[in-house]
Amino acid sequence: MRIYTDELMTAQILFEFIGYAASILIAISLMMKSLIRLRVLNGIGALVFVVYGILIKAYPVAVLNGLIVVIDIYYLVNMMHRKDYFSLMEVTPNSRYLQFFLNFHLEDIRNFFPSFSYQPCAADLIFFVLRDTIPAGLVIIQQDEQTGKVLLDYALNDYRDFKIGAFIFDDNADLLQQRGIDRLTAKAEVPFHAKYLRRMGFVPDQNGDYQKELLSHFIQD
Repeated sequence: MRIYTDELMTAQILFEFIGYAASILIAISLMMKSLIRLRVLNGIGALVFVVYGILIKAYPVAVLNGLIVVIDIYYLVNMMHRKDYFSLMEVTPNSRYLQFFLNFHLEDIRNFFPSFSYQPCAADLIFFVLRDTIPAGLVIIQQDEQTGKVLLDYALNDYRDFKIGAFIFDDNADLLQQRGIDRLTAKAEVPFHAKYLRRMGFVPDQNGDYQKELLSHFIQD
């Protein structure tokens, strides 16, 4: 009888641990800024709750969370197969909207570019990346003959899925080459940005900067 009781208590502790783990996963998912990460963690947490509900024979809990798993999978599939329409909107260095955008997002920009401070120069190339006609990012390139120094490559929080970078640096490489730029350089002040640059095909050099040779692609409208 004692052995049976001990086994029952051990099982109960295990079940409680599973329940707490599921709750923690759900709570963490709600703190995610990325919708994809939110759905993934929420779905995993709900799946653990399904196991928890079955183990303690709380079948309504298992059924409800099973539905949540299905819903999360549905939205994840839609996100992965969503077709976005990207376009570039070039503006002048003295654009009032550019200044408004930079001032409004400056605090977040400095999370990735801590020393960023922009002084307009007539030769700079400045592109807003529009995603389904919505401003989703901003790229500022300072041209020095055939080299383009990337002063800013910023994406709004909801659009940090690497698609914007690929659109400007790969899909529209010809656009930059038409302006006489064959090579891009960039600096990484934070680890996340360094990881991003590598993902975009930039290679670190001996000075700690990042370089990318542009390859020709069909220009996207």
